Amino acid sequence: MNSYVLSLLGGRLLIAAVTLFIVAFTVFAATEVLPGDVAEVLLGQSATPEAVAGLRAAMHLNDPAILRFLHWLAGLLTGDLGRSYANNMPVKDLIGTRLLSSLKLAGATTLFSVPVALTLGILSAMWRGSLFDRTVTVLTIAVISVPEFMVATSAVLIFAVYLKWLPALSFTSDSLTFLQLLRALAMPIITLSCVISAQMIRMTRAAVIETLNTPYVEMALLKGASRPRMVLRHALPNAIGPIANAVALSLSYLLGGVIIVETIFNYPGIAKLMVDAVSTRDLPLIQSCAMIFCVVYLALITLADMIAILSNPRLRR
Repeated sequence: MNSYVLSLLGGRLLIAAVTLFIVAFTVFAATEVLPGDVAEVLLGQSATPEAVAGLRAAMHLNDPAILRFLHWLAGLLTGDLGRSYANNMPVKDLIGTRLLSSLKLAGATTLFSVPVALTLGILSAMWRGSLFDRTVTVLTIAVISVPEFMVATSAVLIFAVYLKWLPALSFTSDSLTFLQLLRALAMPIITLSCVISAQMIRMTRAAVIETLNTPYVEMALLKGASRPRMVLRHALPNAIGPIANAVALSLSYLLGGVIIVETIFNYPGIAKLMVDAVSTRDLPLIQSCAMIFCVVYLALITLADMIAILSNPRLRR
């Protein structure tokens, strides 16, 4: 690995770190401008002004915003996420089990959707213009056009109400067997897979087609290489960078889709925890959940960029 590649990788990491700092500032500022007073929300409408003022002083809400931001940022860097206003518990304790549940759902969705989407995208590019390609294109456009809440609602109506195959609400437990867990997570996985697979199929198809149009691939075809060999041996290795970006961008849609899915299916994940925290104006919990989403998104995008750099044959010379 030459010094130029190392400098590119270091630059991407530096950009990610700066972006994360900007995001942290934005998240803190956005929660600061939320309407209402935290002290009044916690004490209730019958609280006296003296009690509200005392609680604000105890929670350091009267300190300048920049000081509270620096204190919060220092806590993030040391793993101290603060205490929940509503539950008076460490935020990391509240997030722990919920984050594990969300990761379990995201992991199952990724294991199901990524192989299916990549296979359909590569086959569509391989047989471009065929009936199979047109059918996949129409279906992906149709799925992209439907919002996540409509997909989730339709899944509940079809599989839970009419067919009665799957439960309308999702839950997890250590006592569940693998088949019971799969049945409980089936509808959230179906909904999220529809959200991310359609985009991944289209982006993978476009990346492979662009590689197939390069001169060296056309030369391999003229020399008698079969279409599957041409795609698997010549086009696909050089399309790893764009495909990695397609996978990362598609998986990042999980961050938006999982909020809707966990709310509709009452799934006990971190997104549902964040929605509940907004209703109680639990600022430390909201900020921590938002930062987790942002860190995951930045990690996916940065990893995709680094894979694209490492897989570029012109940079390996």
